[in-house]
Amino acid sequence: MALALLAGGVAFLLIKKPWAKSAAPITYSTVAVGKGNIAAQVTANGTLSARGTVLVGAQVSGRVVELHADFNDKVKKGQLIAKLDPQVLQAQIDQSSASLALAAANVNKAQVAVADADRQLKRQKTLQEQQLVAGATVESAEVAYDTARAALLAAKASSAQAQANLSQAKLNLSYATIYSPVDGVVLSRAVDVGQTVAASLSAPTLFTIAEDLARMQIDTAVAEADVGRLTEGMKAQFTVDAFSGKTFEGVVRQVRNAPTTTSGVVTYDAVIDVENPELQLRPGMTANVTFVLQQVADAVKIPNAALRFKPTREQMQAMRGDRDGSGSGRRGSGNWGGSGGSGGRQRDAAGGPPAGGPPGGGGGPPPAGGGSGGRTRDFGDKKPVYKLVDGQPKMVLIKPGLTDGSSTQMVEGDLQPGDLLVTEIQGVAAAPNRKVGAF
Repeated sequence: MALALLAGGVAFLLIKKPWAKSAAPITYSTVAVGKGNIAAQVTANGTLSARGTVLVGAQVSGRVVELHADFNDKVKKGQLIAKLDPQVLQAQIDQSSASLALAAANVNKAQVAVADADRQLKRQKTLQEQQLVAGATVESAEVAYDTARAALLAAKASSAQAQANLSQAKLNLSYATIYSPVDGVVLSRAVDVGQTVAASLSAPTLFTIAEDLARMQIDTAVAEADVGRLTEGMKAQFTVDAFSGKTFEGVVRQVRNAPTTTSGVVTYDAVIDVENPELQLRPGMTANVTFVLQQVADAVKIPNAALRFKPTREQMQAMRGDRDGSGSGRRGSGNWGGSGGSGGRQRDAAGGPPAGGPPGGGGGPPPAGGGSGGRTRDFGDKKPVYKLVDGQPKMVLIKPGLTDGSSTQMVEGDLQPGDLLVTEIQGVAAAPNRKVGAF
């Protein structure tokens, strides 16, 4: 009987801690508690452009004979920037002038015909009163008079049409001289001297002029999940690849309702006004925009990696020094909620569940991590982190606040900037699920 009990005890000790073969030193990966501004943010990409951009085109066809503006030139409203060959347009004016002269001559001819028809009609009426001519002769004279009056009206209409054609030809000639419609900077020039432009269907673009590069805007593509959090007047920060490490600021002017769908992804255009007094920013630059939803100054910042750390039961035991399962862990360190008591849980003689309180022998909180069969505890609105004190981790409960995705504000808690928080433990592997001697 005694031999059977001895053999069972040896088997229990061998099975209980399968990782006890290795006694590698325990090391901790840590991050430091910081202090500074923290903000809740939404990110998006966008493109810089001038708030007002004018496409200057040619309203008539012709060959470019003069250019008076080039890339990056500053131009004034009404300044001559290009000129087309006027010869064809001048020929159209001459043709229209000749047509107008012919129409005027036809008007004069029609007026003479009307006057003659009027005299004939009066003469026939006088002879009719003397009963010298028949009534049919008078009627024929009346028809001739009415016909002459209609011809006069047609001649006047032709003259008006010729006058309109002449005005159009003169207007087309004026279009051959192209002026800047606004004050601004030439962003692009699309033609060269000698090139022929055709304006038969649409006005070809000759120049692109930005009204004022000191005042620009960004059109951003904001995901539909985030657009509801944006409001007009909200501040935004952005960076561009041309100025690495420099942050620019802007203000949301408008969140447009028109959606844009690309490959099934719906986005909305949030327009940001940007001041560019030093003219560093250029149209077309890609902007990486961050919308600041909420911001806290001088906050104690907990790295999110420390909040995500949840040690397993095996790691908890190893941190207390109970790596061989003997239950004789460190005493009196106070790292786990109190001093005194056994560093590990003790089993009763029958191998039942652990006796006593939580790990550490004191009244401190039990481990927050699950892991290989570990139990968890609800801390309400607080979260556990593990502060490194004298080389050993100590659980500290904190109340988190605002987060920016990488750090979280500490609203309540016993931490100071510079404290080291555990994010990972090396030297202890989680034990596999055990059917014998597991607890």
